[in-house]
Amino acid sequence: MMETIKIYEVSKRPTTNTSAEVFKLMKDIKDNEQELMMLLCLDSRNRVISRNIITIGGLNSSIVHPREIFRTAIMNNANTIILVHNHPSGLSEPSPDDIEVTQMLVKASKIIGIDILDHVIVGHDNYTSMNEKELVDF
Repeated sequence: MMETIKIYEVSKRPTTNTSAEVFKLMKDIKDNEQELMMLLCLDSRNRVISRNIITIGGLNSSIVHPREIFRTAIMNNANTIILVHNHPSGLSEPSPDDIEVTQMLVKASKIIGIDILDHVIVGHDNYTSMNEKELVDF
């Protein structure tokens, strides 16, 4: 399921240079009862081009495939991307599956040529940046 939920005009694109900025931009998904896999497509200045729902999962999981991620990134002319998803439990610690999927997506990104800057997991009142925690080699 690919759905663009917000496309920013060039003059109004928010910049995302830190995971705290990503969390602030994505806070509206923190209390969602289903897991949402979101994609932020960025231009060469790390300004958000679009914010997209890639998949909607169940209570505690969401299936994601590189095909959906990179199709969206290419269609939005993204220079780089940031993955974001929520945990309906409210806890932001990544699961082993979260880390494994992110590693797979990073490998695919190297082939396609659209770098993944981070994967941020949003909890109820906090977030975890896989890049900052060095859980995956971005």
